[in-house]
Amino acid sequence: MKFGIIKERKSPPDKRVVFSPDELVVLSEKYPEAEIKIEASDVRIFNDAEYASKGFQITNDVSDCDVLIGVKEVPVDYLIPHKKYIFFSHTIKKQPYNQKLLQAIIDKEIDLYDHETFVDGNGKRLIGFGKYAGNVGAYNCFRAFGIKYELFNLPKAETFPDKAAIISKLKKLVLPPVKIVLTGKGKVGSGAKEILDAMKIKEVSVENYFSKNYNEPVYVNIDVEHYNKRKDGKPFEKTDFYANPSEYVSDFERFTEASDIFIAGHFYGNGAPVILSKEMLAAADNRIKVVADISCDVAGPIASTLRASTIAEPFYGYHPYEGREVDVHHPAAIVVMAVDNLPCELPKDASEGFGQMFLEHIMPAFFNGDKDGVLKRAQLTEGGKLTKRFSYLSDYINEKENVPHI
Repeated sequence: MKFGIIKERKSPPDKRVVFSPDELVVLSEKYPEAEIKIEASDVRIFNDAEYASKGFQITNDVSDCDVLIGVKEVPVDYLIPHKKYIFFSHTIKKQPYNQKLLQAIIDKEIDLYDHETFVDGNGKRLIGFGKYAGNVGAYNCFRAFGIKYELFNLPKAETFPDKAAIISKLKKLVLPPVKIVLTGKGKVGSGAKEILDAMKIKEVSVENYFSKNYNEPVYVNIDVEHYNKRKDGKPFEKTDFYANPSEYVSDFERFTEASDIFIAGHFYGNGAPVILSKEMLAAADNRIKVVADISCDVAGPIASTLRASTIAEPFYGYHPYEGREVDVHHPAAIVVMAVDNLPCELPKDASEGFGQMFLEHIMPAFFNGDKDGVLKRAQLTEGGKLTKRFSYLSDYINEKENVPHI
């Protein structure tokens, strides 16, 4: 089987790649029957020479490959018909901006596998960049804090060679005794927590977070049971919350009254309650002045996330009393960080970590007959039609026959 590592063509440029040169060496040793070609690129974090030095062919033509692997969406004009593609298509939530992409994949009879849809038998995601989003999001949080209070001026994360250099820079900061609330205990939340712990910021319990004053910065890492409550006053039950989210409302206001910084690293499911509302942000006792929304659900659970920001311009101000965007230096502004492609700022670490996961969880399926169904579960399209699992997308596109493949 012949695999092609394709060039990233989406703008703005993304330096990430699924496999580093060293990981491709491991892949080749583990699966000697796999043939690998590298599409020439002047963008990715590992240059062509680094791949060539490991014995891999660099080419401008990958049309003879069976499986083409990338990170971000492939522009429609570069899609090769009748191939297997693996990349983040950003279509499974019916994103309007990629409707034409999915239609082109159908028209060109491409078999599409989405990184986001690689899950185990229990529906748990097998690969992702979430940890690295958490890493960079936490770093950007402190960049925003330094700007808000004119305490320090941190450079962009993308200017550092790796995560270790970012942590080294953060360790040199002298912070006032702020209180930080971090939501989420998945990959994103744990990535942010990794940075806070590396900075030696003290983690405290929910009880102590509210009841004690500290002369040093502290943080609390909370999950859904801490910031949601039942409407009828009955005890919180996590399984019931996920099954019946409409029966719950936000209990986050108590954190707004105690916190200076909010790092949002949670997963937000459909139908779940708003977490941080306009009313909470406009309340006289709201203390939050920096919101780092790593999850970045626009028009979602965080009222201050008016739009996604960019790596070039990562911050904007939110006026809590008027509910509108203002300059970050406006006296009333809450500084918002809502970059939706944070791992791009840590391309080396993100690529290496992602490649390890892909090698462990996905590659075996190509050589064991997909005995665990990893590829089958992840496949969106086959032979010009949607697969059964993704037939719900049929009204999102206009298939030739408008009949989902069963």
